This record gives sequence, C-alpha cells and structure tokens, in this order.
Amino acid sequence: MTSDSQGSQHREYILSRPIDGQAFKRLIEASLTWLRTNQEVVNALNVFPVPDGDTGTNMVLTMQSAFDEIADSPERNFGKTASLVAHGALMGARGNSGVILSQIWRGFAKTVAELEILDGKSFAQGLALARDTAYKGVVRPVEGTILTVAKDMASAAEAALTETDDPITILEIVVNAADESVERTPELLDVLKEAGVVDAGGKGLYYILEGMLRYIDGLPLDKSLTTVMPLSDLVFDDALGSVEPGQDWEVIVDFRPIEPLEIVTFYEKLEQMGTSIQFGEGDGIYRLHIHVPDENYYIPEDYIKTIGTVTKVAKENLLDQMESQAPGCADADIAIEPLEAGNIGVVAITPGAGFAKIFASMGAASIVEGGQTMNPSTEEIIQAFDKLPTDNIIILPNNKNIFMAAKSAAELTVKQVAVIPSRTIPQGLCAMMSLVRDGDFESVVSEMTAAMDEVETGEITIATRSVELNGVEVQEGRIITLLNGKLIASSDTVEEACLELLKSAHADHFEIITLYYGENIPSKEAYRMEDVIRSAYPDQEIEIHAGCQPHYHFIISIE
Repeated sequence: MTSDSQGSQHREYILSRPIDGQAFKRLIEASLTWLRTNQEVVNALNVFPVPDGDTGTNMVLTMQSAFDEIADSPERNFGKTASLVAHGALMGARGNSGVILSQIWRGFAKTVAELEILDGKSFAQGLALARDTAYKGVVRPVEGTILTVAKDMASAAEAALTETDDPITILEIVVNAADESVERTPELLDVLKEAGVVDAGGKGLYYILEGMLRYIDGLPLDKSLTTVMPLSDLVFDDALGSVEPGQDWEVIVDFRPIEPLEIVTFYEKLEQMGTSIQFGEGDGIYRLHIHVPDENYYIPEDYIKTIGTVTKVAKENLLDQMESQAPGCADADIAIEPLEAGNIGVVAITPGAGFAKIFASMGAASIVEGGQTMNPSTEEIIQAFDKLPTDNIIILPNNKNIFMAAKSAAELTVKQVAVIPSRTIPQGLCAMMSLVRDGDFESVVSEMTAAMDEVETGEITIATRSVELNGVEVQEGRIITLLNGKLIASSDTVEEACLELLKSAHADHFEIITLYYGENIPSKEAYRMEDVIRSAYPDQEIEIHAGCQPHYHFIISIE
C-alpha cells in the first residue's frame, strides 16, 4: 500500500469520527510534534542577529504544558478538554510569543466551553474570540506579528462558513490563510522586511494549525534525528559546562564539500574522532564543531581536507579555558536574606549565577533563572513568590521577552503584585537601588520604576547570521554591539566593540561604567578590558563583576 493511499484512508477515518475531547487531544499532540519538528526554523527567524532566537522554543514549551494538562485525561467533552488546554498553556507560557499563544487558546476555550463535539460554526467563533483575546492581551498591538496571523485565520474561518459547516474543511482554509498571512508580515512590519525574515510567532502559529491538518491527512510529523542546522543555530557557549574526560580540544572547521555531503556517513566518521559533535550549513559553507583528545588534535581537519576545501579553522584548549573562566560562575554562593512577614518581596529574573548573587545581595527575596534563550514560564514565576511570607510582591523581568509572562503571573494571584518593566539587567539593578523592603508599596514601586531611566545598557555578543539592519552591515561570526537594544556596530574584536559602545553612549558624560562579563570570558581577559576602558575613560568610575551570563561577552551598565 502506498503512503498516499494510507494517508487517504487515515483522512477518511478521521472524517468519520466526531471531534470530541479525545480527538482534540490527538490534534493537540500533532500540533506539538509538528511545532517541535520546526522549532529551529522558527528560532532562526530572529530580527536581530543575536543569540536570543527562542520564539520556537518558547512556543514549544507552552504547547508542551498545554498537552501535559490533557495527556492522561479520559475526558470526551470537547469544551472541557479545550479548557484544560488553555489552562496548561497559560501556566506554561514562556516569552511574549508563548503568552500570546496562551491567550489565543484562552479565547478559543471560552467559546467552545459548553460543546460536547466541535462543529464548523463554533470553530470559526472560537477563532474570532481567540483573536480578540490575544489583541486585548497586548498593550500596544503591532500588525505584522502573530496577532495579524490570528486575525487573518479568524477572517478566513468566518468567510468559509458561507460554503461549509465542516470543521476540517474550515481548518484547511484556515491553514492556507495562516500561511499567506505569515508571508505578508514583512510588508506590514518594516523591521521584518529590513531583516529579510517573516514573523517568528506567526510562523509558529501556522505550524500549530498545520500539524493538525498533517495528522488528519496521515502525513509524517517527525524529522530525522540526523539533520543539518543553519549556521546561525550553532551556539557553542555551553562547551565548558560539559567537558568530559578526554575532551582536551574544541575544534571548529569551516569548509566547502567537493561532492554533496552524505550526512549519515559524515557523522559516523566524526563519532570515531570525538564528542559534542555539531554541524551546520549556510550559503554552501559547512561548519563542523567537535571536542577531541590530544591525540586527535589534527584528525578532524585532516579528514575534512579529504572531502572538501577548508576555509577556516579554530581550536581552543578546553581545560585551559576552564581554569581561567569567570571565577564564581560554576559555584556562585547565592545567599538570600530572609524576608520578614509583610515586607516587600522582590522576584528577580536573572540570566547567570553571578547576576543572581548580585541581586540577592541587594535584597531580592527570590531569584528565577532566565534571560535570553531561557524564558521562565508563568507558573515558574508564580512559584517564586507564592510561598514568600508577604502579599506585597515586585517582579523584575529584566528582559523584554519575559515581561508578558510576569504580567500573567501577577494576574493569576490574590497577592498584590507589581511588574516593573525592566527590559535589561542594568535597569533591574538600578531599580534595586531604590528598594526599601519595609517601605510603602506604591511609593517603592514608583521609585524603582523611575530609577530605570538613570542607566544606559550595552551588550556585546557574536552575530548569529549576516544581515544589514539599522544601517549596520553585519557578517555572521563578527562581534556586534547593542545599545539599549538597538544594533549600532559590527567589529573585529571585543575591545573595539566595547569602545564603540561607550563612544556611542557618550559615556564621558556619565559617572559610572560597570562591566559584567559572561560565563565563558576568562577572568584575565575581563580585567584586561577593565584596564583598557579605565585608560580611555580616566574620569569615570569603572567597576567589574562576574555576571556569568551565557552568549553575551559583556553586559555594560552606564549610569
């Protein structure tokens, strides 16, 4: 029997069955599987060439939480199952995309709450309320985003009702509309057009609906275990945290293969040489990453020369890096001062052990690990303050992509919770300077919010892809500089990037420059950078701390 005939029989079977709670459970599982299959595709749709492409990951984790809520449920009522999905998505929502997705499920569930079985009219009405709920959940809705895709899906479903009441036929129409809507997003949002990408959240929503349709049609939902990732997805910053015995060297080789690469054979060869193998492709260039022992130092490069032309080689001594990496990052001693009953409890989201230690020393009552590429869920944020001996809670998201999850957490508790809109770590640290644990809640919130205006934030990282943005031409692998979230420069070295940042920020007009160095920056390099900046800015007070953040060489506070 051919795969086409098998798919046809599967579709006929699905069409013959009512869409009840159990059928919906299978559709949600298919959505999750297909979204996870395309997770890295969505992650790669990042406007800025920085290592925070996590929209796909956030949406997958949100959908995983939604599915976990119904995975073992025998419920056959469609409306009750949809309500469970919405609750799971809300509690597991991560990042702005995950929170908006949870609102979409929330609106849909409200419409179908009383349904035993889904029909076409209710499906269309559910998508309409899903759209409305998602838009209401965003303070300043922007077109060309997941919101636009949700709107176009609802419009397509409503129009389809003039011809059919079959929910599966309507689903087909909606999936096509979502696909077309995603492709139009760059025409509605200039930053997408400039970056040459479509909206990541909208693409993720499309995959969720398409996964349902693929299940109905009996099409595969999984991908091969051996795949080639885009070069922009290869991030090696975690290498030092997982060095095993015999992993003496990190070897990275860029090359052009002479013949089309046979991936399975290629991977098998590499497994004989070392561990921590990754490889990716972009514009005809392949990149190999591998950890090898001393005796295999030359083998990966020699092997590549037999199958292609080597364009670049980089080798790092892993053990030497471990000995000189940021002190305190591996075993940061985080001591949180006990909170007295009724005082103000601050929950700080931090991207590294060094920052966690700093926030704790300034009076934070609870620390949540999170930041670029690792946004905490709504539920994790609630758990951080739920057992604190006070009803007066302040949340510092310290990241623009965590703010909505923090707001959702605030709305799901009886405690008095204020979310201060700190978009960066330096803003959060400035806010902490105004914390008075036993002060008047409203006054403290006001003062902490106002304090954020006193700091400029700089970030130094590596470009994950080539792009021209904000008038800056960036090549993948170059050092890039962001000032208050805006890309301002591309440089050959970290030193050049830091000096360009301080010049653009007019640091000579400020009083204090603080460097927070990342988890993979050797301490001697961090202190050398401190000396460079001290020489360039002799009238400013220069401080340096281990932030231990991943991905970013330095986060710089200018105040």
